[in-house]
Amino acid sequence: MPIPNKMADRLQLIVSNLHWRYSGVTATNRMVAPHLAKMIRAGWLGSDAPDGIDRLGVADLLSLWLRRQPLIWHARRNNEMIAGVFLKAMGWPFRLLFTSAAQRHHSWITRWLIRRMDAIIATSSISASYLKRAATVITHGVDTDRYAPPADRAAAFAEAGLPGRYAIGCFGRVRAQKGTDLFVEAMCELLPHYPDFTAVIVGEIKPDQAGFTNALRQRIAAAGLQSRIVILGELEIAEVQRWYQRLTIYAFTSRNEGFGLTLIEAMAVGAALVATRAGAAEIVVEDGISGILAPIDDAAALARAVEPLMRDPVAAAAMGARGRQRVLDKFSVEAEAKAINEVYKTLL
Repeated sequence: MPIPNKMADRLQLIVSNLHWRYSGVTATNRMVAPHLAKMIRAGWLGSDAPDGIDRLGVADLLSLWLRRQPLIWHARRNNEMIAGVFLKAMGWPFRLLFTSAAQRHHSWITRWLIRRMDAIIATSSISASYLKRAATVITHGVDTDRYAPPADRAAAFAEAGLPGRYAIGCFGRVRAQKGTDLFVEAMCELLPHYPDFTAVIVGEIKPDQAGFTNALRQRIAAAGLQSRIVILGELEIAEVQRWYQRLTIYAFTSRNEGFGLTLIEAMAVGAALVATRAGAAEIVVEDGISGILAPIDDAAALARAVEPLMRDPVAAAAMGARGRQRVLDKFSVEAEAKAINEVYKTLL
């Protein structure tokens, strides 16, 4: 709901989400924002506002001009940093904070913007190493109530009407960066030997990825696996959460990643995890205990890592339970929110 104008002066935090398309950054922002709003007077500016935090409109933003009390502008993208820098220069009493998940050298404009932030959060020590300035490392967290194991995983899978008894999934935008082709190649090798499994791909298919997606479909058809490698495309958030609960195994196949929220989402629902060493995988996963790590960009190695879990679903379930506990211990959204709020305190 929109925040009442009379309350705008009491704001301490603006959570900006200035992006028209739902993305992983949006997902992480939506996950933590309601928990932050329990700790600090916060408003959400932009699209895809979650429940549990007031919405901030343009009129509210304008009413904050030249107010005396400091106000945190929390940005997660370049355009949000640009907006914060501009508004601060025009008289808004902003303390600028940027969260960086990128694991790469930044462009000159990003470096210029980062130098103008009052504080920086990095989602991993690897991300922090690319920033060229001090940063507080706070890993992403997941809502372990929303992302929780189903009461009956077999029944959850059965309601999908797919062949077999078990599902293995790969979620995220369908593109080479996410390694969707590696997943398809590994499944084409393994599924003929494991008839109880069906593979599920969930994620946005952008128009510029139509050729890539068509090549995947052709590879699936050539293997005769059209009914057992299912590309569902983009789904509503609640439906994605339900599909997680249908999985026995989750494959994180990225070639390059910032953090990789799907890692901890899949672990939180109790799916056994096989992950390439991209993003935060090496931080999140205890190799061989709460998941299995595999080399990046190697479909054969991915298949070798997945195969023992397909051969032994009971062992997969046990690994999934250990993964769930790992998230509860180290990667809950409550812990993330508390750590972010400590940074807010230093700015206010």
